[in-house]
Order: sequence, then C-alpha cells, then structure tokens
Amino acid sequence: MYYELATMTLPFGTAGAAAANVQAFASAPEAKGELLGCWFTDIGTLNQMIVLRGFADLASLQAERERTQQSASPFGCGEVFQTLEQHSYKGFPWMKPVRPSSESGVNGPVYEIRTYGIKTGGVQPTIDLWEQYVPPREALSPCVVAMVALDGPLRFTNIWSYPTLDARSKARADAVAQGIWPPKGGPAHLTTSMTSTIALPTAVSPLK
Repeated sequence: MYYELATMTLPFGTAGAAAANVQAFASAPEAKGELLGCWFTDIGTLNQMIVLRGFADLASLQAERERTQQSASPFGCGEVFQTLEQHSYKGFPWMKPVRPSSESGVNGPVYEIRTYGIKTGGVQPTIDLWEQYVPPREALSPCVVAMVALDGPLRFTNIWSYPTLDARSKARADAVAQGIWPPKGGPAHLTTSMTSTIALPTAVSPLK
C-alpha cells in the first residue's frame, strides 16, 4: 500500500473550511486514492492540517500527485494555505492497509505522528524489527501505519492512536516497563532526526 502525507500551514480560523475543501478535492470524480485521515495539529508545529491519502499502487499515487500539483487550488485550499508539502510513502509490507475507523475500529481522537531518520542500510532491519515488536505493542495501543518515505531524506513515519493524552503516556510507559518497546536494537538503525506531532481529527476525517 502506498500513501501520501500532505501538510498545509493555515491561517487562524480557516481549519473548518479547509477540511471541507480537502474532502471535496479528495472525493472528486477524477481523484485517485482514498482520503484516510485529516487532522489539525494540537501539539508540535501548530496551525497545520495533515492529510493522509492511501493508494493501491505507485502509479495511482503519482497520478494524484500530478493532479494536485497542476491544480489551480490544491486540496481546494490554494487561496488559503500559506505552505503545502506533499510526501510519498510505502507502507511496511507486512502491515494491513489503513482503513477508516468505521471499518477498522481504530479510533483516537488523539493521533501521534512520529517521523524518524534512518541510517544507510537501516530500512530493512527496521521493517523486520517492527514486524516482530509491533504486535505486542499493539496490545497497548493501535499502530495505524508505519511507512518508509519514497522521497526526501531516508526516514519513516509511524502513526499511533490513543483515546487521551494520559492514555498515550501510560501506554508508552507500560511498553517500556514490559520490555516490548522500543524494538531491541532498533535505535541503532535510526538517526537523531526525530519529530513528533499530536493531531486531532477534523470533522471530515475517516480516521476518527
């Protein structure tokens, strides 16, 4: 499964209208892929809308990227956003495709979006370690997706869902106490370039 993670920086007070425009743009007859998540940042870099779209194949992702880039108003927000970034990803091959909350039962409303730099040669070891360690970790909280970037610096992004911020803190502490997270040996394959954002779903987000 392939994904695009797009980030728009928005002026104050425009998130509601921007989310509605994102939904319309992603569901247009000519659109490729599927809108999966549409969040607004709460902790981290603020005033950002983060959009996750899923694609069955790389050709569909590339076609939709081209449509977005050629649009006079990308995501229907061309006259609203201050900046727009689009990044392409490939899901870890063993992970199930991301599905909306109504199908998967995965719910937030607190979503943590984490990106880690990967050292040269570290992609496959990271994928293998996560395949081993994510199942016991998911007993504490669901991993929505883990995916390797196809453009830009070598890195991967992982998204986790929690009912509350307190639940997030507890799940992370319990995982460390039980010795099931982080994957043993995993940090050796990562750089010190790491970011974390807490984001909440907008009204149009299929991941609630």
